[in-house]
Amino acid sequence: MKNDRTLLLIALFKLFKGVTLVIVAIGALRMLHRDVAGAVLHLVDVLRVDPDNRFIHGIIIKAFGIHAKQLKEISAGTFFYSSILLTEGVGLLLRKHWAEWFTVISTGVFIPLEVYEIVERFTWVRVGVLIVNLAIVWYLVQRIRSRRHHH
Repeated sequence: MKNDRTLLLIALFKLFKGVTLVIVAIGALRMLHRDVAGAVLHLVDVLRVDPDNRFIHGIIIKAFGIHAKQLKEISAGTFFYSSILLTEGVGLLLRKHWAEWFTVISTGVFIPLEVYEIVERFTWVRVGVLIVNLAIVWYLVQRIRSRRHHH
């Protein structure tokens, strides 16, 4: 039963990330032909966030440089990645063996990039993401091996 619970948690995690990215992609499309920088400044004001905060200030500066073509590219890439995550999540929920392999490959392929990002600019969030993804890959590989030995 523990194995099923872990698989369910991984599936729900992938589905959560996938749905979140669909929302981000739709948001990027909705910003087409709008004043992105103005929307960010309005959000900063509504949330009563300090615009001089280094993180917030960086977001504001980047928002001033975003063009429609970039929003389309961001949206397309985000929709594509969300489709991968949603495929993983649904497949794992349905306990499909192909989904375990698909998740191992699609999660594992980004691990070198995650390590590179940590080396380039260390943050604890990046370390956490790396640990979670390593744990998912390890768990699913063990599950695949275990099933192979039982057959």
